[in-house]
Amino acid sequence: MDTQAMHIANGIVNAPISALFLVVAVAALAFCVWRARADLDDRLAPMAGLAAAFIFAAQMLNFPVAAGVSGHLLGGALAALLVGPWLGALCVATVLIVQALLFADGGLTAIGLNVVNMAIIGTGVGYLLAAGLLRVLPRTTAGLGLTALVASIVSVVAAAQGFVLQYALGGTTELPIAEVAGLLAGAHLLIGVGEGLIAAVTVVTVARVRPDLVYALRRSARTVPVGASA
Repeated sequence: MDTQAMHIANGIVNAPISALFLVVAVAALAFCVWRARADLDDRLAPMAGLAAAFIFAAQMLNFPVAAGVSGHLLGGALAALLVGPWLGALCVATVLIVQALLFADGGLTAIGLNVVNMAIIGTGVGYLLAAGLLRVLPRTTAGLGLTALVASIVSVVAAAQGFVLQYALGGTTELPIAEVAGLLAGAHLLIGVGEGLIAAVTVVTVARVRPDLVYALRRSARTVPVGASA
């Protein structure tokens, strides 16, 4: 099983389930395109391009987690905080598709699986959690950083458990589901901490300079004062 940063290779999940999740991914991305049209403005469009480029570059850098396991930034929570859940999902999906087509990072037959896990589940869970936390945490950059950290950790673990469901439905090897779930949860909890630290630093840096460019702040009931601290 490929435990490197959630990218599923060809043959890990059978063809019928892979095809099913490809349909789910296409439908979900089409919905994101429709919803994102209402959000696009002069600030969000260039930020979406920058977010996708940053996630693409960050995913090229691996860091060790345990023996035989390495991780990199998945980007769902970060993209959701910066450009919102709809554009965020599209940014992550674009990165995944380019990586699969040009760099063979993730199988071609597994594109739907990877998009659902990292772009749809990862981004969606990250944004929902971040939106809730921003309503209760202190209105400071420390509160924003904690939001990014927690949202990233939970989104990475949730994306990993999306694969557990896919594997349970159509896994091509005979590994116990409980063992798969435990292995991925433990490894991706550590990956999530690394991603969360990167996301926190990135979002706080942008918020200090241009808080109006952070989508989650514009959509939350509270805003983070520029230069505020705990």
